[in-house]
Amino acid sequence: MDRYSIGEAAKKLGVSISTLRRWEKEGRLVAERTSKGHRRYRLDQLMRVESSDASKRITLGYARVSSHDQKDDLMRQKEVLQLFCAQRG
Repeated sequence: MDRYSIGEAAKKLGVSISTLRRWEKEGRLVAERTSKGHRRYRLDQLMRVESSDASKRITLGYARVSSHDQKDDLMRQKEVLQLFCAQRG
């Protein structure tokens, strides 16, 4: 299958349907329309958008505690987040 419905395309890219509609409005994607007006996205376009977005993604970690007495908890959170971020690149 080289054409995807808006729901399938959103799932494949990991974005919402409204994001795909916005991208279409902005010209980042061009949807073909069925005879009933449903959007269909070509696989090559989805791959192009996916690869351009992948280079812009970042992984961000945030840790906090509510009091100074929890400094040990904060340090553990920090270590876990650093490992997570390192695995994500």
